[in-house]
This record gives sequence, C-alpha cells and structure tokens, in this order.
Amino acid sequence: MSSDGKQNAVSRSSPASGAVDAFLRKAAAVPSVAGKRGRLVFALDATMSRQPTWDLALSLQGRMFDAASALGGLDVQLVYFRGVAECRASGFIANGAGLATLMGKISVQGGPTQIARVLEHVRAETRRAPVGAFVYVGDAMEENVDILCGLAGELALLGVKAFMFHEGADPVAAGAFREIARLTGGAYAAFDQAAAQRLASLLAAAAAYAAGGSRALEAMALQPKGDEARLLLTQMRQGRGS
Repeated sequence: MSSDGKQNAVSRSSPASGAVDAFLRKAAAVPSVAGKRGRLVFALDATMSRQPTWDLALSLQGRMFDAASALGGLDVQLVYFRGVAECRASGFIANGAGLATLMGKISVQGGPTQIARVLEHVRAETRRAPVGAFVYVGDAMEENVDILCGLAGELALLGVKAFMFHEGADPVAAGAFREIARLTGGAYAAFDQAAAQRLASLLAAAAAYAAGGSRALEAMALQPKGDEARLLLTQMRQGRGS
C-alpha cells in the first residue's frame, strides 16, 4: 500500500546482469545508512506454499518495531508477491499494529516466485530515499539466479544489505539466497515453522541494523540471547573480508 492507503503494483524494469563480483569491491566503500528513523523493506513470498509462514510472520512482525524503538524507531514497507504476476508494495508503516492490519488482509495465492521484481522495487525505493536494510522471507527460488545476483550487486552499490531468511531446506533456494546475501554484504539464515523464536530473533536483529547500523547489531550480539544477531554479524563481517 502507498502512504495514502492504496496498494501499488511494483513496477517492472530491465534486470541487470554481468560480472556481479565486480560490485563487491565498489560496494565495500558504501557505508550503511542509519538515520533518526530506520527504513526497512520487509518482503514475503505469498504464494500458496507460504500460508503457515505468512501467519507466523504476521504474529512476529511486531518484534521488528520493538527492536528498533530504542534506536530512533523504524518505518517498514511490506512487499509481497502471489499469483501469476501480482507483486505489490505498501507505504512505509511506522508501527506494528498498522503492519499487522495490512498483513491480515492479504491471502496467499498459488504462483511462481517473483524475487527479481522484489529486488527491482528495493532498488527503486532506495534511489528515492535511503533504505537501511532489506528482509526477505521465502522457501523457494524459481528464477534465473544470475539475474537475481546482478540486481543484488546493484543493491550493494546503493548500500542496501539483504537479510535472506529461508524457511525449509530447498537447496536451490538456499544457494540463491546465500549469494544474494553475500553480494550485498548482508546475511542468510534458515529456520523452520517449529522455530518461531528463531525467526522472531532474526527479524529483530535485522530491524536493529536498519535503525542503528552495525553498532546496534553489535550491541544486540553481546546480549545473552543474541545468538541470531551474532550469526548475522559474523556473516556480514565475513562478506566484507574481515
């Protein structure tokens, strides 16, 4: 939904391709963005297989706002795809209740993955105003992985780190999600429906980064229950060669 409450379809554009590793060297000089209020794009696969995890994400999404509240707050935009060609984005929402209301109105529909369109949208959104982080939750990847990696490289140049949270154990999706995370300097983590607390902690850690940058994630990693924050932080450091 846009800021006036109407849902907007994510526009199509020509995806990038090419030597994505070349982006890594350039992206290393791009600082992470953290302002008084963080901006996070929260993208979900809403195809038919996702109903249980959609419900789980709905029940846990408030943790993102809670984690960011002490760091100046967080504005979250919901992006989802479903059906044959539907991919939509909300406006940026400043509280968990508003996001929960929106998510509660969306039902899943069968169809292929549309991750390229999601990445294209994050690219366009970041060009309008800085986005601190991009979170994706899904279980499958049915697209050209080289196109996805080209788009991930563009996000890296814009300073957007992707946090790719993978439900299940599909090896094709795992490989693609890991590479998107690596190219952007973000992180990958797997979870299952029985581990709701793990997903909650992952979302909270990504939100802390969006609102407060690396220092906020480092502070969360030092907490007794900071396992997921430590996981994400370790991957991010490895991705930039430290």
